[in-house]
Amino acid sequence: MIRIAAFEKVSLEQFSTDWQNIFGNKPQESVLETLSLPRRATKGSAGYDFYLPCDITLKPGESCLVPTGMRCRMEEGWALLLFPRSGLGFKYRLQLDNTVGIIDSDYYGSDNEGHIMARLTNDSRSGKVLALSHGTAFMQGILVNFGITFDDDAVADRNGGFGSTGI
Repeated sequence: MIRIAAFEKVSLEQFSTDWQNIFGNKPQESVLETLSLPRRATKGSAGYDFYLPCDITLKPGESCLVPTGMRCRMEEGWALLLFPRSGLGFKYRLQLDNTVGIIDSDYYGSDNEGHIMARLTNDSRSGKVLALSHGTAFMQGILVNFGITFDDDAVADRNGGFGSTGI
């Protein structure tokens, strides 16, 4: 295995801004302080677990946006793919609203500090309410290497997250 990335917390200022935009109030400073950096559970794990910054409860069909407080610095040519934790997907049909989150290496330098967000939906078809506590692992990220085509001519720089490169 090669080491090509590092997880970091975003600044308290960035986290507070995003938290307030989502929840309408300022978070306590301790919220970001208590969050653990994403980490693998075992030496054979491919995914780095992300942890909830707050309690969430989702009835079937409900969604919420989660500011993780995290960003990822990685070498060019790599991406971080985000998925729900397998058990939560299996038991509750927990989904990321964009199905798979793709964090590009140049997202780290964006105006929002590369703050990784996740919109979650409980798509339970059996009426199960999903209740998760602050600090629970809810999503996993896998670092992957990617290639480009011979005729690739992309030269634009990123500045932002959703929609910053066109849609």
